[in-house]
Amino acid sequence: MKIKILLVLVIGSSCIAYGKKTDRKKKNLKTDTTLCAPGTRAMPAPLSSGPFPSADWVGTYKVGAPNDPADWALQKALGIANNKSRIKIYGWIDPSYNFSTSSQSNIPVSYAIQPNSFQLGQAVVRFERQPNTVQTNHVDWGFRLSNVYGLDYRYTVARGWLSDGYFKKNNLYGYDPVEAYAMVYVPKVAQGMLLRIGRYISPADIEAQLSPDNYLYTHSVMFSYDPYTQTGVQATVMLNPQWSIELALNGGNDLAIWDKSAGLCGQGYVRYVSTNNNNSLWMGVNQIGKGTYSYGHDNLNHVSGVWGHRFNPILHMMTEFYYEWEKDAALGGSASYGPVRYGAGGGPGPIIPGTSTAVGLVNYFQILLSKKNYFSIRNDYLNDQQGWRTGYATQYTSHTIGFIHQFTNYLMFRPEIRFDKNWNQGVTPYNLGTKSNQFTANMDMILRF
Repeated sequence: MKIKILLVLVIGSSCIAYGKKTDRKKKNLKTDTTLCAPGTRAMPAPLSSGPFPSADWVGTYKVGAPNDPADWALQKALGIANNKSRIKIYGWIDPSYNFSTSSQSNIPVSYAIQPNSFQLGQAVVRFERQPNTVQTNHVDWGFRLSNVYGLDYRYTVARGWLSDGYFKKNNLYGYDPVEAYAMVYVPKVAQGMLLRIGRYISPADIEAQLSPDNYLYTHSVMFSYDPYTQTGVQATVMLNPQWSIELALNGGNDLAIWDKSAGLCGQGYVRYVSTNNNNSLWMGVNQIGKGTYSYGHDNLNHVSGVWGHRFNPILHMMTEFYYEWEKDAALGGSASYGPVRYGAGGGPGPIIPGTSTAVGLVNYFQILLSKKNYFSIRNDYLNDQQGWRTGYATQYTSHTIGFIHQFTNYLMFRPEIRFDKNWNQGVTPYNLGTKSNQFTANMDMILRF
């Protein structure tokens, strides 16, 4: 009986065909709502297509929707715009400046770790082909290779993936192939399944590793200390336009499967979007495995959830929670064995016996001012109870207000002000262990090509 009910729900909430409107009487939908966007098998985007980093809710790859990126300047300059191969070549640069009340380091603020200085956060060139997941007639394929150079590699780096610049040398700037995976789309599994094989971004947070995918320039403290990438096999399955699942097997967070610290880990997420598109849930297990620190690397376990809510076309917010834990962790987490500088290096800290835990919470509140401007207000909290993530056993809060202006599709400016504080008396986690709070004014500029 339960199986029959599930099948009715899955089939009953599906779109009839791409490009055709759903029969509202048969589907019993509200008169002002169409389940799928025209020309797709997916829910319409709930947010403005600009200037936000995404018009969609946080979650998994959107099977059933066109996912081809635009033809940017580099694509056109190479003479391969609108190419039948659908292979895209594009990128961006992200220079920045920050003012800080700290003089030695802004950590745990990321990625703007060097105070009172200009920085090149990211220079990225991406090669990509997206499979056509709107059609259901045939298997399709794709790939993505995202090459990052800049200061931000210090956070995206995964041990075993050309990682000696950080883990052995602790260089300020470096290169990281942050995404390197193949894709296979299989239309006849449920309402479409996409396989990713290789190194991919960890299941989506509100924030993301690459600059254009974020509401603000800097990141919440909690985001700075969760998994960034994984290497393995990940399956995204569309059950119907409102429900999707994501399942994966990988070798652990932020390391290659051939690294000596790697071990088999699992992953599972569920995504739900309400019929009126005003609410979304993205919840699950990001990483579950042996959960024991080994060979100088964190093998943490991590569960998380994101709730998105649209008040109206002008106001929306997203709220995220996570819980992390690890056995016999090292103070300060995964270690660089390079020279002591830039807030890292010198090898691992002392082992903390037993289970270490961390709890994170962040809320983003957006106010759309025009097609080119918005305000973003972020408040976040991290409780690093044993100090295994940050090196200090304390509770952190940060409060950030940013104004984002999109000059053109090619150029975006993101200034912000931010205040960080720790709440445990006698602990000084800022400015390399000398301050109990920190104020920063930050700005970056994303130039696409």
